[in-house]
Amino acid sequence: MSIDQKLDGTKDKVGGKVKEVEGRVTGDHKKQAEGQTEQVVGHLKGKLADAKEKAQGVVDEAKSQIEELKTKKE
Repeated sequence: MSIDQKLDGTKDKVGGKVKEVEGRVTGDHKKQAEGQTEQVVGHLKGKLADAKEKAQGVVDEAKSQIEELKTKKE
């Protein structure tokens, strides 16, 4: 799941950079701004994927510790 999200974010960043450069070369400020926006969206998707991974790690660790405490009680 996270790999797919990271790849999707990278795709947006690359596509956005292409669009930004195209807009810069052709003088199309709207296309340039769209490209910059796509890059930001791609960056945010990557950060979101990282945050989800970290959160899942915390949840997994908490579950592990709970199970460990349960087995110590028994």
